[in-house]
Amino acid sequence: MDFGYSPRASELQDRMRSFMDEHVFPAEATYDRQLAEGDDPHALPPVMAELKEKARAEGLWNLFMAHGDWGAGLSNLEYAPLAELAGRSIIGPEVFNCSAPDTGNMELLALYATPEQQERWLRPLLDAQIRSCFAMTEPEVASSDARNIRTRITRDGDSYVVNGRKWYTSGILDPDCKLIILMGKTDPDAPTYRQQSMLLVPRDTPGVTVLRDLPMFGYTDRLGHGDVLFENVRVPAENILGGEGEGFALAQGRLGPGRMHYAMRAVGFAERALRLMCERVTERTAFGGPLADQGVVREWIARSRIEIEQLRLLVLKSAWLMDTVGNAAARMEVAAIKVAALEVAHKVVDRAVQAHGAAGVSDDTVLARLYAITRALQIADGPDEVHLRTVARQELAPYKKKTDTETGAA
Repeated sequence: MDFGYSPRASELQDRMRSFMDEHVFPAEATYDRQLAEGDDPHALPPVMAELKEKARAEGLWNLFMAHGDWGAGLSNLEYAPLAELAGRSIIGPEVFNCSAPDTGNMELLALYATPEQQERWLRPLLDAQIRSCFAMTEPEVASSDARNIRTRITRDGDSYVVNGRKWYTSGILDPDCKLIILMGKTDPDAPTYRQQSMLLVPRDTPGVTVLRDLPMFGYTDRLGHGDVLFENVRVPAENILGGEGEGFALAQGRLGPGRMHYAMRAVGFAERALRLMCERVTERTAFGGPLADQGVVREWIARSRIEIEQLRLLVLKSAWLMDTVGNAAARMEVAAIKVAALEVAHKVVDRAVQAHGAAGVSDDTVLARLYAITRALQIADGPDEVHLRTVARQELAPYKKKTDTETGAA
C-alpha cells in the first residue's frame, strides 16, 4: 500500500492549509454573527459568499469531484487529506463547494444523469449557483433498510407522481435549494432491490411542503433539516435518475467516496478538538499546577493522538483500495471507516469538552457543536449498526462457506 501523495496533492494541501489559516478560521465568528443577525437563519451569510469567491479564485474548488471533466480529477487518496483539512472547521467544506449533501448529489448526477439533467442541475451545483437536498429518510419507518421506504412514485402518462413524507431532508430550507433528489418506490412488487427509484424533483414543484425545520440536539443547522410532505407532486417522466428500479443500486454507488468524505472530515473534527484541548490544559491551572500536568489529562491527549493516527491510516487504506480495486472490493473497509471515524471523533471531542469544563458545554467554543454533530452522524448517512452488520457479514463469509462445504450444504 502506497499512501504517498502526488506532487499535485501535496501542493493542494499546502494551499488549502494556508487558506484555512488565513481566511476560514478567522471568519468563523463573523459567520456565526451574521447568521444570528440575519432575518433568515438558513440564508447564506455574506462572509460565506466572499470566502467561496476567494476559494474559487485560488483553484480550491470542487476538489471532491473525480468524474470526467466535472471537477479536479483527484483520486480518493489525493482528496482524503483535503477533506480532513476542510473538516477542521464546520464551515470549511462549504467554502470549497465540497459540502454535503451537494457532494453526494453531484456525484450521482455525474455518474448517472442524462446530459440534459447534468446541464440543468449539475453545472449550476458545481458553480454554487444553487444548492440541493436528498430525501430518503422517513419518520414512520426504519429508513436504514431501504426496503421499508413507503414514499410512492407512480407513473402517470408522461409524468411521475410522488406521495409520501420525508424528514431530516438536509438542505431543503436553504433559500438556494432548487433540487430534491428523492428516493421512493416505483414497484413494490418487484424483486427486493429493484423496487426503489430516484427522482429529480424541482424544489418549487407544487405539492412539496416543508412542515417544520428539525433541530439536531437543539442546534438549528443553516441548511435546515426538513420534515417534508409530498402530496401529488408531479414531475416529467424524464426526471427519473438512471431508470426505474435502479434507486438502490444508485444509492450504493455513491456510498464509497461519500463515506470517505465523512470519515476524513471527522478526522478534521478530532484534530480541531485535540488542538483546543491541548491549548486549554496548558493555559489553565488546578491543584497547584497546569492541567496538562495531571496524569488523566495526559492520558486523554495521548489516547486521542493514537486513535486519530489509527483512524487516519484506516481511512487512507480505504481510499487507496477504492482507487486500486474499486468501491465494491473495498466494501468492508468503507463500512468500517464510517463507524470508526465518528466513534473516534466523538470520543476526542468528549475529552476536549471535559477539559474545558463549563466552557465546553457553552457556545464559546466550537466543541459543543462538534459534540452534537459527531453524535448525530453516528445515525445519519447509515447508522453504525448497519455498517457493523456489513463488516461482520464480510468477516464471517469465509467461515460460512467452510461450514457449508463440510456439511454438504448447497
